[in-house]
Amino acid sequence: MSRSACLIFNPLAGQGDPELELDQIRSILEPEIDLDIYFTTEEIDADELLTRAAVGRGVEAIIASGGYGRLSAAGEAVINTDISFGIISRGTANAFAAALNIPDTIAAACQTILQGKTRTIDVAYCNDRPMVLLAGIGFEAGTVEKADREAKNRFGMMPLPYILARIQELGNLQKFAVEIESEDKIIQTIASALTVANAAPPTSVLAQGPAGIIFDDGLLDLTILLQETKAGVIAATLHSFQTAYTGTAVERSTGTAVERDDIGYLRSKQFKITTDPPQKVVIDGEIVGTTPIKINCIPTGLRVFAPTVPEDIPIEKSGGLPNLTVDIKHSFTV
Repeated sequence: MSRSACLIFNPLAGQGDPELELDQIRSILEPEIDLDIYFTTEEIDADELLTRAAVGRGVEAIIASGGYGRLSAAGEAVINTDISFGIISRGTANAFAAALNIPDTIAAACQTILQGKTRTIDVAYCNDRPMVLLAGIGFEAGTVEKADREAKNRFGMMPLPYILARIQELGNLQKFAVEIESEDKIIQTIASALTVANAAPPTSVLAQGPAGIIFDDGLLDLTILLQETKAGVIAATLHSFQTAYTGTAVERSTGTAVERDDIGYLRSKQFKITTDPPQKVVIDGEIVGTTPIKINCIPTGLRVFAPTVPEDIPIEKSGGLPNLTVDIKHSFTV
């Protein structure tokens, strides 16, 4: 055996038979990799402890198989190390794999690991918790909370539970005052939702910035929804959805790019966010508490097994929130 790895396996993730899925993973990987297998349970989220134990034994790779919230937790121990991180996503939305262009089938994900090609990506810490994808506040956090395990089990591996939860959460839409402090500015406004993303799949429509996320540029992307009405949130969400899938939002009648004054963007290495009243916060699909939060980017902090991809084309992004001084009449002092 020329390679060793620790497999962190969550038997509760996804819709398939976990025993059959584990057998499939072992049949593909074990001929070439010496696997040390650990299981998580519903009562004990042992990802971080088990991963740290594996790192202490000197394995060459950590492989996590489960939903994307626990995948993020499992990767914490290998941040800023030479240990490669493998992802075999079996969760409901497969957001982690989708954001990093990793195959979402077991067979293809295992082959990606066996090929041994890695890509170094940014990670972040939000209130000292590891964050690979994004943190959501307000409407975004409420959506995740509504998409509970029962809904995921009922509708399977599609992102439909999140779409249904988003529609349901419109009935609870609330505005809140927010102060955003970055490296070089402080912004105070009123918002309905706010996300800070390190990486995000297209289905995370309120986390895309003006044209997608670059997950290895050393920066975090903040998107803020300033709409106050349900109709406005729907329009802004559709705009973001189009941006996520096409790279830009286009006006159908004219074919020209569209900008919205009710969606703001900001890029920075770190953010401190305070709200009034306090708002629920979701990190990588898990509700973790309430604001305030502080998020710091860790450039090139995680080495991930990933398919070979063409060089990323840099995406020029807005340097600030659009027309805030003109369009937003409310502010507050923290």
